[in-house]
Amino acid sequence: MLETLRDIVVLVHLVGFAILFGAWVVEAAAKRYQASRLMDYGLAIALVAGLALSAPWGLGDGELNYPKIGIKLVVLIVIGALAGISRSRAKKGTPLPAWTFWLMGGLILLNAGLAVIW
Repeated sequence: MLETLRDIVVLVHLVGFAILFGAWVVEAAAKRYQASRLMDYGLAIALVAGLALSAPWGLGDGELNYPKIGIKLVVLIVIGALAGISRSRAKKGTPLPAWTFWLMGGLILLNAGLAVIW
C-alpha cells in the first residue's frame, strides 16, 4: 500500500516536470523566450511532490540521499527565480535575454536527469 502511494507521488513529481518542460518547449518554439504561468504550475507541482518524496515518513525507498535532495532543491529554486524574473520583466516590457531562457531549459532537464539517473 505504501509503495503504491510512493509510486503515485513519483508519477505526480514527473508530471510536474513534464508540465514545466512542456511549457518551456512551447515558449521556445514560439520564440517568446519568457516564462509562462503554466511553467509556474509545473514548478509548484514538482516542488510539492519532491518534498513529499524526500520527507522522512516512509515514502522513500529506505535511506534518504541528502546531497541529491539538496542539489535538486537548489536547481529548482534557481529555475523558479529565473521564471519569476522572466515574468516580472515581461510585465515591464523588457524580455529576458535569450541565453537566460535557454539556461532555464537546461536546468529543467538537469533536474529531471538528476531525478531519473541519480
